[in-house]
Amino acid sequence: MSFPSQAQYEQLIYALSEDHACVVSSSLRLYSISRGTAIVRGSIHFTSGLELRVAEILDFVAGRISDYSYTVFRGRERIRWYDAQPHPEHPELQSTFPHHYHSPPDIKHHRLPAPGIRFDEPNLPTLVDELAGLT
Repeated sequence: MSFPSQAQYEQLIYALSEDHACVVSSSLRLYSISRGTAIVRGSIHFTSGLELRVAEILDFVAGRISDYSYTVFRGRERIRWYDAQPHPEHPELQSTFPHHYHSPPDIKHHRLPAPGIRFDEPNLPTLVDELAGLT
């Protein structure tokens, strides 16, 4: 699967609430910042009351996500976040290296593999499907 074009990525983010029954609303917006580079920012609100805050830097020339930040809130409480900070000292994270997420207990230090989170494919469908199962 090749990385989507900018137009395809825009279609993906702007159709989230239409394509997924678990999504109540989305404020995601894609902004071009240079030729072939864009950022995505905003939040996705779920029927469960969860909110996913999204920030991505997209490189359409290289066909990849250059950087991302995905943070999940329940009300004002941050219950999960995803990052790609390498932790080679943790063998349990190698299956999705460097991608992982933090969750309670001890959210700062409790890291788990993040299957489906990548730099070379859109992560939003994976995240929406995963968060649809959280209550």
